[in-house]
Formats: sequence, structure tokens, C-alpha cells
Amino acid sequence: MERGQRAYKGHCLVLPYPSQGHINPMLQFAKLLSHKGVKVTLVTTRYIHKTMYGSASSCIALDLETISDGYDEAGKGEASIDAYLESFWKEGSKTLAELLEKLSSTGPPVDCVVYDAFMPWPLDVARKFGIAGAAFFTQSCAVGNIYYHVHKGLLKVPLADDQSLISLPGLPPLDPLDLPSFVYDLDYCPAFYRVVVGQFSNVDKADWVLSNTFYELEEQVVDWLAKFWPLRTVGPTIPSKYLDERLEDDKEYGVNLFKSDNDACIKWLNERPKGSVAYVSFGSAAKLDDEQTKELAWGLRRSKSNFLWVVRASEAAKVPKGFVEETSEKGLVVSWCSQLEVLAHEAVGCFVTHCGWNSTLEALSLGVPMLAMPQWTDQRTNAKFIMDVWKIGITAPSDEKGKVREEVVEHCISDIMEGERGKEMKINALKWKELARKAVDEGGSSDKNIDEFISKLVQ
Repeated sequence: MERGQRAYKGHCLVLPYPSQGHINPMLQFAKLLSHKGVKVTLVTTRYIHKTMYGSASSCIALDLETISDGYDEAGKGEASIDAYLESFWKEGSKTLAELLEKLSSTGPPVDCVVYDAFMPWPLDVARKFGIAGAAFFTQSCAVGNIYYHVHKGLLKVPLADDQSLISLPGLPPLDPLDLPSFVYDLDYCPAFYRVVVGQFSNVDKADWVLSNTFYELEEQVVDWLAKFWPLRTVGPTIPSKYLDERLEDDKEYGVNLFKSDNDACIKWLNERPKGSVAYVSFGSAAKLDDEQTKELAWGLRRSKSNFLWVVRASEAAKVPKGFVEETSEKGLVVSWCSQLEVLAHEAVGCFVTHCGWNSTLEALSLGVPMLAMPQWTDQRTNAKFIMDVWKIGITAPSDEKGKVREEVVEHCISDIMEGERGKEMKINALKWKELARKAVDEGGSSDKNIDEFISKLVQ
């Protein structure tokens, strides 16, 4: 069949960084493309493919392929982030090239590689094949703007000791502590600093820059960044059931790297009054230390609210001995659950969160106010916007040791669930929920951007 006669609207290869928080939004974007008539090949590493629960192709037609990161059998284990990224760049480039060759000889050739901006090298591979490249950012445009300024040397790091407010185009004035942890403290995790700033090493060569946000949420910064790049907002990329309901049976992302206790969670929530539960989760990567875990536990015990607390199996030993039994009347502790289903449940009145970008967008899209307890990376910046810009939550103040104490946890949950501020947050959260739905619905800002992207795939 000639290229101009084919029945689909192009062929995209979608390649996320292999972690849950990066796979989810890019998998959802892949499903949206497929729903709109694009042939999509989703690519994961061989190890992730072997260990994931569920199937990305269960709800919509995606082809699944794998490449190597050099850790096919046992995963990256204790490998340093530097060693892992070096291996992934070397092995990934080679096996991605082999995959592109295979796809071009066995079926319709790939028109565009949509790659996670965390790894710039897929663009170089795509270029060698004369294929278009679209960088996909899984962070907010505000955070991307900060990293971009660091990359360009326009925001000098390390910050001066007496640095006061930081002014960047498109952003409100930021305190140094509102910046991502890798920028505020260069010694914190140098390898990750190189990754997040390195996202911009070749972004100027990308044919598209796609971002998991929506125009109305970050209007000023999107307008500013769009002066430099072909930037298009395409989010929130969360399952359709929770936004516009245009994709049939699309109620979960489809890939889990953790086993879920979902039935138990929903059964428990069904027995709780409307708006009475504080849902507590710190995502798939953030880690609380022993002291902070204990303070959070005692704060939940002191609180008048019911709570559902997700503690990953790897973190379970930090929960105080006897806590689960002591609080079983009002609380449930599980190792993992479907966050979207929980946030959508009417029993949930507040989300105690680390403010990862996916969690932030999910809560905002479902109209749930947040108690922000940011831990690292972009989470402090997200917390700043949650509290001061979008006004849909509060950031829990920490003491001189950087810990949020139990009485603060109790007070903040009470403030959101019962106080006047909480009522305002709920009104604002419902406003953003409606704006998020409109952005992805037919004719909305993100929907139009995705249609434009598709229309140019095979020109």
C-alpha cells in the first residue's frame, strides 16, 4: 500500500523512561493517539516488560516492543544512576536502531519517535533514520522553565548564600526553597541534576515538544516557552473515564510495576461517609525516613479523619510497631492501590501527597484538595503552585530539621477537611477539574494540539 493510501494516520513509536511515573502519562498519550487513528508502538525495556502487571494493550490497540537498557535479566538493582543511564544510552541506542529497522521492513515505517525528554538520545537515533522526533516532558512547564534557565546559564547555580526571590519569565517570584531540589542543592544528587538539566541538551532539534499539562493551568509559562520551541500541551494524560469519557472502558493506565490491593481499598472506602477520608500516598519513588514516617503515622492517629495510607512494601518496616492494629477502626494501610479510583471516590476529602507531577495532575483533575509534603526533585515547585497559584491545597510547614511534626499533620488535615480555607480549596479544585476536562474534551486546548500533531505526522 502506498504511503498516501494507508488507512491509519501515521505510525508513532512511544518510548518512556522505564519507571511508573514516566510510563503512565506516555502510555496514556499513546492510547489517545491510537484512539484517534494513529498506529502506535509502545516500547519498554526488556526487564520492565517481564515484570509489569496488566497489559498496556488490554484496552486499546497498541503494539508492544522492547529494547535493552543493558540490565535485561535482573533490572538495574544497585547500579548507580550514572552507570544505568550510560548503559541505557549505549544499549538503548543500538537496540532502538535495530527495532526501527525491523519495523520498517515488517510493516508501516515509523513516522515519529515520541521519546521521554529524560533521555535525549532517542532523538539522535531517529534523526539517523530521517524520522521526526517529539520530546515528551512528564513534568510541569514551570519546572521545565527552571531547568531550561539553568541549562542556558541564565539561572546561575549554585545559588548565592544570600539569594532572595528568584524572578523567571512566566513564573511567580520563587523563594530558593521553591526550586527543584537538584537546583537548590547541587550536592543533593548530582547524577539526577545532570539528567534533569540534560533534558534540554538537544531539545532545540526536536520537531515537537509535548508537555503533560494543559494550557489554562500554565498559560503564562507556556506562552513564554512557545517562543523558543514548537511546544504543545497535551494533558492531563490520565485515563478517559476520569475526564472526558471519550475512550471506552479507559479506567486505568494499564501497566503496574506494583501489585495492587485495590478491591480492599474500594470496599473500605464504600463504608466511609462522604468526604471523611484523608488519602495518603507518596507515589512510586519518594521515600520518607524513619522519623518522618513516625511523625506522619502519629499525626494520622491524632487526626479526627479516617485515613487510607499507601505504604509500599519496601517502606513498610518504617511504620511504627502496632500502629496498623491500633488505628484499624479509622485507618487502612495498603501497599498499593489504583490512585485514580481512590481519588474519584466520594469518601475522599483530602490527598496527603509528595506532589509528584502525576499525582498533582490526578488530584487536580478529580477536584481533590491537597496537603503537600514535598520530598525531592520537582515536588517543592509543584507544592508552591498548589498552594499559592492554583490555591487547591496547603504545604505542611516543616521544622528546623526539615520534618513535618505530628501536630502539624493533624492541624493541616483538619484545616482542609473542616476549616474555611478547606471550603475555598474545594471550590477551586472543582473549578480546575472542569477546566482539565474541557482541555481534553473535543475542541479543547489539548485535544486541538493532539489533532494538530497527528495532522502533520505524514505530511
